[in-house]
Amino acid sequence: MKTSVSPANDWALLLSYLPADLETSAKACGALQRQRGVPSAQVLLRLAFAYAYTGWSLQATVTWARGAGLACLSAVALWKRLRRAADWSAHLLAQALAEHAVLRRDRLPARLRLRLIDASSISGPGSKGTDYRVHLQFDLGTLTTADVILTDASEGESLKRCGLGPGEIAMGDRGYAHRQGIAAVDATGAAVIVRLGWQSVPLQRRDGTAFDLLGTVRALEPGEIGEWAVQTAPDKEGTPAVPGRLIARRKSTEATEVARRKRRATARKKGRTPDARSLEAAAFIFVFTTATGDQLPAPAVLEVYRFRWQIELVFKRLKGVLALDELAAKDPALCRTFLCIKLLGALLVERLSHRWVDFSPWG
Repeated sequence: MKTSVSPANDWALLLSYLPADLETSAKACGALQRQRGVPSAQVLLRLAFAYAYTGWSLQATVTWARGAGLACLSAVALWKRLRRAADWSAHLLAQALAEHAVLRRDRLPARLRLRLIDASSISGPGSKGTDYRVHLQFDLGTLTTADVILTDASEGESLKRCGLGPGEIAMGDRGYAHRQGIAAVDATGAAVIVRLGWQSVPLQRRDGTAFDLLGTVRALEPGEIGEWAVQTAPDKEGTPAVPGRLIARRKSTEATEVARRKRRATARKKGRTPDARSLEAAAFIFVFTTATGDQLPAPAVLEVYRFRWQIELVFKRLKGVLALDELAAKDPALCRTFLCIKLLGALLVERLSHRWVDFSPWG
């Protein structure tokens, strides 16, 4: 943990942004089966926030709670209570996201709703790999979190879990360039914008014949943008072809050389020789979209894609400011409570910052 901070004193203000039925939902989710040591759901939630946001150990948390007159229980008892609160904390997070959706609809005049899609890995104490993954959707129109899903490491990045609909556009980086995910979004009536690698998604012409990606874009001059009507090739698992547009732009000579140096360095670390096609592809930016030209012309697609850094900033805030990745526990249930409370707190921060007119530091 980086630093320890004291829990906020404005607990009543925080509660005003949370559901009023905390007692009912805590009992329904099994978080508050009995009140011995913890008199109410509000107190249990405050203990969860204190543990997740202060950097304190379980023992330090119960010591603070005892001194503040909130609760009287042991560190082991708190461990058990927080483990049982995993489903409840996930329920509160889902409720907060639902309220966020209402806020976005009230404030969104735009005809197109752009959702930035990304995921971030989280490791537990002493772990050298990924233990959990946070999948996040960020609404570019309102600069708010649209959805967040917490999974274990087995759930990779995919557009299949987006849950979008007509009028919405999912935008992801090369990690989301998979035919099944693209087809899943297309089936909902939503559109997709996704960055491509030179071989990540096999493409065809609209008549089903082969499409030579590198051979087609080779004639582009530096800075020139090209657009071609294509479709994703169907796969053996039954994923259908999805019609769309390939949009490519040739990079400048300087940017191309930087990209090629990176690819050569990556290949050297793996003891390999870089593929000549990979080095040639480094001169281009490839984007596939199912949005029509009337919705987004080719230059607009590339310009919109540049805003993907906004979701990177979200994860930087979650990890750098709210310390989302500083897991204090190894127990899966306790980790789930910890992460859900962290994410719930992040949504509350967004609520406060986007409703600044109604908020005054003077009370």
